[in-house]
Amino acid sequence: MPLSRKILLLALAAFFAAAAAAHARRQRGDGGSSLAAYYTPEYLAFKKRIMAEFTRDKAGRFSEFLKHVGKGKETSSEHKVLALTFDACGGRHSGYNEKLIEYLRREQIPATLFVTGIWIDKNREIFDGLARDPLFEIENHGLLHRLCSTEGRSKYGVYPTRDLGDVIDEMELGARKITQLTGRRPLFFRSATAYSDELSLKVARRIGMEVVSYDVLSGDAMRQSASRMNKNVLAGARHGAVVIMHFNHPEWPVLEALQLAVPELRRRGFTFGRLEDFTVKP
Repeated sequence: MPLSRKILLLALAAFFAAAAAAHARRQRGDGGSSLAAYYTPEYLAFKKRIMAEFTRDKAGRFSEFLKHVGKGKETSSEHKVLALTFDACGGRHSGYNEKLIEYLRREQIPATLFVTGIWIDKNREIFDGLARDPLFEIENHGLLHRLCSTEGRSKYGVYPTRDLGDVIDEMELGARKITQLTGRRPLFFRSATAYSDELSLKVARRIGMEVVSYDVLSGDAMRQSASRMNKNVLAGARHGAVVIMHFNHPEWPVLEALQLAVPELRRRGFTFGRLEDFTVKP
């Protein structure tokens, strides 16, 4: 092969490798930023211990419905509690639905907010205000919004963790970031897309968190209308049900859907609670 052609092929290979790496960084939403500051000697020793405990474990089933958080005490038909949960993913999608949060505050609707480390970094002042508000419970959506799979499996094109070590980073470093800023360690973890494998669930329990998926899919991430989302929520409403929505996309009609659903839910006898209120406390 002529030298000029070899040089051209090498240049093309380098170009495509760089493009693939840039695409991966965009998918992660971290802009290629270094995580070196997180990897203290203490953390590396902690991570090594956790990895050693699970070195022989298999990934197991990969699903969004591997585990549901416990629903607490049985209650009478006159007392029905619904958990409204809202994710903030981050990266390219680091917006803030201020009107939605204002509505929750005005209506005094408790809610659980799952936030990523990268969303916090882009919305620090907003995050601090949410964390101080007793109406809201701050929980862990991961450090970089990676789908937690110990085998690198993905869903919906969301960037996954590569292995067990990445899963620990995503869960534990996200939890530590929230703890450092709020003084409270998260109780619950939701993987990006809500998909994870069985080994990831074991890791979460080992480091002190419970994996939460959902019972009611609002449909906001599927760009459904407010009317359709309202129907989805009303159809799935039952005591202890976990509803999944987002508050990092102000362009999605989540507020409008709740303005339709909340009055009807209240008419049916539902109240609203944070996850920790009716899944952990006696």
